[in-house]
Amino acid sequence: ELDLSNNDLKDSGVKLLSAGLGNPHCKLETLRLSGCLVTEEGCASLVSALRSNPSHLRELDLSYNHPGDSGVRLLSAGLEDPHCR
Repeated sequence: ELDLSNNDLKDSGVKLLSAGLGNPHCKLETLRLSGCLVTEEGCASLVSALRSNPSHLRELDLSYNHPGDSGVRLLSAGLEDPHCR
């Protein structure tokens, strides 16, 4: 479990974090990014990482962020991807 809530990571921090999440050795099951100023760009980074290493993350908290409609659509499509099951 990794809780980075309320850390103002912004999209640039989420992009760096996503590089680690995409690593096949990453076994993280819970990621909390509540209140980290994540927008559509950060959502795109997360989706890309989840597609690269889909089998472990079970809980993702993005509450109190600003993904916008397009970011939510990206996440939704990413979660529906058969590789993310």
